[in-house]
Amino acid sequence: MIGKMLLVFIVAALVSVRSSAQSWTADNGNGTYTNPLFYDEFSDPDIIRVGEDYYLAGTTMHCLPGLIVLHSKDLVNWELASYCMDNFNLGDQFRLVNGKESYGQGIWAPCIRYHDGKFYVFSNINGVGMQVFISDNPKGPWEHRNMGGNIYDLSVLFDDDGRIYAVHKYGSVQLTELKSDLSGIVEGSTREIIPEGNAMGEGHHIYKIDGRYYIISADYSPMGRMQCARSDKIDGPYETVTICQRESFGTPIGHMVHNVGLGHPVPGDGFKFNVGGQGGNRLGCATVHQGGIVDLPNGEWWGISMLDFTSVGRTVALSPVTWKDGWPYFGTEGNLGRVPRTWFKPNTGKTVAPHAPYVRNDDFDGKKLREVWQWNHEPVAGMWKLSGGKLRLNTMPAKDYLWARNTLTQRGIGPVSAATVELDFSHLKDGDIAGLGLLNMPYAWLAVERSAGTFVLKVKDQNGDKISQGVSLSPKSAVYLRVTGDFDKDVAHFSYSTDGRNYTNIGEEVLMPYQLKTFQGTRYSLFAYNRNGRNGGYAEFDNFSIVEPLADRRANLPIGKVVMLTNLGNGNRMMAMRHGIVHGVARGSKDYDSDAVCFRVHDRGNGRVALEAMNGTGFITVVGEGLSADVRLMEKETAGSLFLWQDMLRDQCMLMSMRTHRFVGCEPTTGEPYSADNAGTTPDRKDGTVFKVEIRN
Repeated sequence: MIGKMLLVFIVAALVSVRSSAQSWTADNGNGTYTNPLFYDEFSDPDIIRVGEDYYLAGTTMHCLPGLIVLHSKDLVNWELASYCMDNFNLGDQFRLVNGKESYGQGIWAPCIRYHDGKFYVFSNINGVGMQVFISDNPKGPWEHRNMGGNIYDLSVLFDDDGRIYAVHKYGSVQLTELKSDLSGIVEGSTREIIPEGNAMGEGHHIYKIDGRYYIISADYSPMGRMQCARSDKIDGPYETVTICQRESFGTPIGHMVHNVGLGHPVPGDGFKFNVGGQGGNRLGCATVHQGGIVDLPNGEWWGISMLDFTSVGRTVALSPVTWKDGWPYFGTEGNLGRVPRTWFKPNTGKTVAPHAPYVRNDDFDGKKLREVWQWNHEPVAGMWKLSGGKLRLNTMPAKDYLWARNTLTQRGIGPVSAATVELDFSHLKDGDIAGLGLLNMPYAWLAVERSAGTFVLKVKDQNGDKISQGVSLSPKSAVYLRVTGDFDKDVAHFSYSTDGRNYTNIGEEVLMPYQLKTFQGTRYSLFAYNRNGRNGGYAEFDNFSIVEPLADRRANLPIGKVVMLTNLGNGNRMMAMRHGIVHGVARGSKDYDSDAVCFRVHDRGNGRVALEAMNGTGFITVVGEGLSADVRLMEKETAGSLFLWQDMLRDQCMLMSMRTHRFVGCEPTTGEPYSADNAGTTPDRKDGTVFKVEIRN
């Protein structure tokens, strides 16, 4: 409860100074970046370079506009280039009518390519076949062709001899040749090029590099990881290795719904959700596991890949790629297969000011919606509009929120964010309900319902079929609705205001589990529908805003400050021993609050720091191979004294030795001194490599 009250206070304070608030960007402004690249969903990423420009395509499922393409000059800061499609035009299931829906279906797992002056985005629509979108400009417009067939999770290669191939399927990797005009597949061309039993997965990415064929794939069984296959011939034979594994950035598997998934019906009110808990060290797919690689003009290689990230959904990480023995390993020399949470920005030769990919706030004064918005399924023309600086949603019949048409959504953004909107409900008719929702299964919303001429504000949580006690409202004034989500902990709560300044909590805390029916993270939404089976009135929304209290991370690197570092694995503080090594000291010891546990953080540029012990023993310095007791105290700084501060958020950090490219830590139970040979942390962060940071006054 204390944490919840503190979160409400922080968000309220930040909302009052919205002009200074910022949205998450990975760019730290000091030559480094911190993963995730985005703190909102971007699943199934595929990347290319065209000259000095980089393009990233991702899945949009049932949401429209669909098939997103982002653009960047530095691989860290991105902006929207375009969506490839505005509508499916493929039937009732894409329009939420006649009891049909396409949740978790739609269009997904794209492949973006550039060939002979044209951009191509290939993707799949379940039951319809492979699609291709073609344009001279990544900003569009895009020409759409339905190629048919049963090719999904594909990657496309324009080979040097002019032939075009798609790789696809799971486990047994299949190769299919495409017609040169992309009107379809070459009949009878499909063959197996990597048989089952070679640890390959799905979501393939195929490349031809220095005359050799590489196929990168993701496997989820028994846990998320990245595989790579290579061959001198496109038909094989291929050899395979693992190129990325175990990297979760200290993020556990989120709460998961076990009885709602693909192929299941949309759960109605009264459905009993079977939700598993969060935590532990089981990795599942909360690991870097599906994506591709790209080269820079200077010869560097980088990888972008997704990982399951609690209630945010699937987001992406940027990783240096290190070639060894002809294999493109994610990670750095000395720590292959693991992705740094914080690392140096790619050397693209371009200087880009840190910025978020989207403008999330919308006062609805423009002629168009902000590009961050997407509709849940195809919108109904004529039943919504921007008018008088507001968004008007006309109500249409729906049996519940998940079947409401013209629901407008944004991806939920973490680690913590608060969405606020002003609602004019005076034009609702009996049976109408309109408000601010969390689009998920289970869903939750804060909304005004009109019944028998009265207007009542209430919270509905589908998980447990809970409805809060209602608050009567006068239609003569608007109401301000807010939802605050902690997307790392999978929880949210609602509040409201009648004056736009003072907010009152309403309803209980809401759980935001992940599930495989929408196959997306929890989304913010604006909605209006009629539960009496008819068209009703309308709702008007204004001044939608998002505040992210943890997005500004400038103070997270405590340059010039004296800090104490408490190991989350055993609760001991890091201590500078007179013996010349770094160890830990338990609470209650005479040294627990002494200068021996205090270290001044010196700035050494580009995110690198040196740590000076305040008891006069010198600088923390890694020697040798960084084994236990190789984390020493030296009077003079050396190259071994440099560490890259890894921002783990919420006053937590890791320290990467620039000598070993591994992390400072200790095995929590053995009593051994510190080492710098740890590959990374576990999801619970209790393996001895993650520290709680306290500033010494």
